[in-house]
Amino acid sequence: MSEFQRVTVRPMDEYNQTLVSYVHPQDWVNPQPADYYDLVVIGAGTAGLVAAGGAALVGVGLKVALIEKHLMGGDCLNFGCVPSKTIIRSSRVVGEMWNAKQYGIHAPKHVDVDFPEVMGRMRRIRAGISHHDSAERFQKMGVDVFLGSAQFVSDDTVEVGDKTLRFKKAVIATGARAASPSIPGIEEAGYLTHETVFSLIQKPQRLAVIGGGPIGSELAQAFRRLGCEVTLFHKGTHILNKEDADAAEIVQKVFIREGIRLVLNCQIQNVEKTNEGKTVYFTYDGKQDVVTVDEILVGTGRAPNVEGLNLEAVGVEYDQHRGVQVNDYLQTTNPRIYAAGDICMNWKFTHAADAAARIVIRNALFSPFGLGRQKLSSLVMPWVTYTDPEIAHVGMYEHQAQEMGIDVATIKIPFSDVDRALADGEEEGFLKIHHPKGSDKILGATIVARHAGEIISQITTAMVGNLGLNKLSQVIHPYPTQAEAIRKAADAYYLSTALTPNIKQLLAWVNKFS
Repeated sequence: MSEFQRVTVRPMDEYNQTLVSYVHPQDWVNPQPADYYDLVVIGAGTAGLVAAGGAALVGVGLKVALIEKHLMGGDCLNFGCVPSKTIIRSSRVVGEMWNAKQYGIHAPKHVDVDFPEVMGRMRRIRAGISHHDSAERFQKMGVDVFLGSAQFVSDDTVEVGDKTLRFKKAVIATGARAASPSIPGIEEAGYLTHETVFSLIQKPQRLAVIGGGPIGSELAQAFRRLGCEVTLFHKGTHILNKEDADAAEIVQKVFIREGIRLVLNCQIQNVEKTNEGKTVYFTYDGKQDVVTVDEILVGTGRAPNVEGLNLEAVGVEYDQHRGVQVNDYLQTTNPRIYAAGDICMNWKFTHAADAAARIVIRNALFSPFGLGRQKLSSLVMPWVTYTDPEIAHVGMYEHQAQEMGIDVATIKIPFSDVDRALADGEEEGFLKIHHPKGSDKILGATIVARHAGEIISQITTAMVGNLGLNKLSQVIHPYPTQAEAIRKAADAYYLSTALTPNIKQLLAWVNKFS
């Protein structure tokens, strides 16, 4: 008899059966707890897996326990990065075919998308990756894996079912979930979130997407390319309104060109289930309107998973909206308990959770008397919105630098000035780099390009290594590549600052004697 609740992932085909067999095996038997654990980690998403696996693999004999009540791998494997980027890749093939004529290729006017096959491919790839996050793999690392719900019972004790685990330090890494929207009638009509949309096996002909942030925008474009009629509702004046406005404008124009109906400055009044489908009543720009769809995808709002942990028993302060309270060392209000990932951080990215977990390992286990601790605020954090084109960003935006009193300058290189982008037919984008006037220090950067996420790491590396624009101008880029835009930006800075009129005059004089 299983000690924990069985989990299914719809549809339970061969691929999802494989997935579940790795990340929540039905025949799993929780181990007998050790007398004492150096580290107990609650939650086996990215932050929890990195914290538990990293601590166990240090090789100094630490006793580590990992607790998960649902699916190991968390959002990234099961409902986020892996499935979303897989279907985005399929949708990009359609985008290529729509644009084939500009490359001299005459594609069929009608692109036949096999939606069930697209979703089947996603499930197959997800299942193939899932063994990396499996309970068995972490057990072999030396981690005691417990499946079930955890709750704190005292300052050094956690309970999982009928098991009691005592610990020296603990990490809360329970993540966040899609928040329930406060729209009258939507619960009765039914809706999808990023946690359920990947269970679709048949294409919804008409799809409403609520929210023009990263999740809503990525999936709206993907499903439009896969053959859905998409209406995207957003309360802001333009989609992706937290990003650079010029960057968001480029993506917004692409969405309109591809046939996504954008409803901006929008307030949804209510949803009603009708014979024709799910009817959405809304207002925008002072007007009232209505649209009927087959499915509604809610891409707004995340709620931290703080329930059921009994945090009050151990003095861990939290908020139902912002999650667990931590300091810059990722320590909660109980100094023995740390937190990492979506449960406590504004950066809700897989790579941010990974980086935070590494900080927790160091601060919780290898910083005696607080020596050598690392701060979360010391991280240089890039992120990418995987629309087509992508928007990648790292560091400060221009307005943030101005708000800090920095006299900021911006270098902008349009991709129409980059030979490889012209050859690729991808000149609709740009690179922006912000720096203080009179200094080559990089404060931040935004890239809009089809593979912006692959390019941004070069700038992130420069920022982490304190390399300025002058140093970047010495980096040789293979020709032709789109990353050459970085060299162009660095050269622009060098030519505008190093080669002053006096220097040019001196060089001209020296040249006479050369």
